[in-house]
Amino acid sequence: MGQITSLFVRKVVGVVEEGIDKDDLLQSLGIEPEKPVDPSLMVSDTAYYAFLERIAAAENNGTTLPLRAGAAMRCDDYGAFGLAWKSATNLRGSYERAERYARVLTSVSTYEVERADQGAFMHLHRTGERHLGLRLSNEATIASIVSISRQISTKPFKPLAVYFKHPAPKVIENHKAYFNCPIHFDSDRDALLVSHESLQTPNHLGDESISKFFDTHLEAELTKLADPNSLEQRVRIYVSRCLSEGVPTISDVARHFNMGGRTLQRRLSERGYSFQNLVDESRRQLAEQLLQQTDYSLAEVAFMTGFSEQSAFTRAFKRWAGQTPRSFRLNPQVQSNLS
Repeated sequence: MGQITSLFVRKVVGVVEEGIDKDDLLQSLGIEPEKPVDPSLMVSDTAYYAFLERIAAAENNGTTLPLRAGAAMRCDDYGAFGLAWKSATNLRGSYERAERYARVLTSVSTYEVERADQGAFMHLHRTGERHLGLRLSNEATIASIVSISRQISTKPFKPLAVYFKHPAPKVIENHKAYFNCPIHFDSDRDALLVSHESLQTPNHLGDESISKFFDTHLEAELTKLADPNSLEQRVRIYVSRCLSEGVPTISDVARHFNMGGRTLQRRLSERGYSFQNLVDESRRQLAEQLLQQTDYSLAEVAFMTGFSEQSAFTRAFKRWAGQTPRSFRLNPQVQSNLS
């Protein structure tokens, strides 16, 4: 069973139509209405989806519920995650933090920034049967990303396009007005398409040193969540062992654990992870260890972390750590986000 932060519950309750008992809604999920908001308090994903369906059925205009909930989100509501999001130097940095740290808010969703000709896709990955509750949750999540992107960017933010795997609701005029861009339902993805310009636009409060401070805090939170015997940790360890022979494919890793590639991807996704993210984490952690603890040349470190060319390693490491491998090695006082 997956978990979702109760923060999302609070935000949904805050925008329900008049006449619906808000305290009753919170108590139905075991949340005490008088208590302060605590993002670390979790609810089960199945209970959350049922909760959304219950509200949508009770409202006169339930199809706009996820848009209202998304619009209500504020960066500061997310605690350390929100502060890391808005202190990133630009929107790409914010999205990459969601890609890495969303696990502190949910175990059922992962995010992926994928390069595209026009910019990048910000993917939402969430498994499960496409019932109404999941569809409403996906729309609310995408709407939230748009909301907090608009809050932090120094230029007006508008995605190039929005994609949903599920069919369109009967009325989509409110969706068009909210996103202000083409919306593609019955798609092969749940995602935003964001332009290069938007990704590179500075954030209002972007500050690399502050962002690194919150990164360190979130790394500690991820460590607390890690189970040494969990599937994702065993995948990390196995991938690390294989890297000097090249980056293993998901089929290679699945075979080691006596399962099929699709089964491994599904089981990881159910726990809030993607195989590619685990590979990147393994490569990054090994690279930082080798740079800090050995005298291997940069070319040798690149080879041992699965890169065929040092230039590709340098680009990847700069994306991970915000500095080149050489700078990282020469500045031991700059703490790794994974230390």
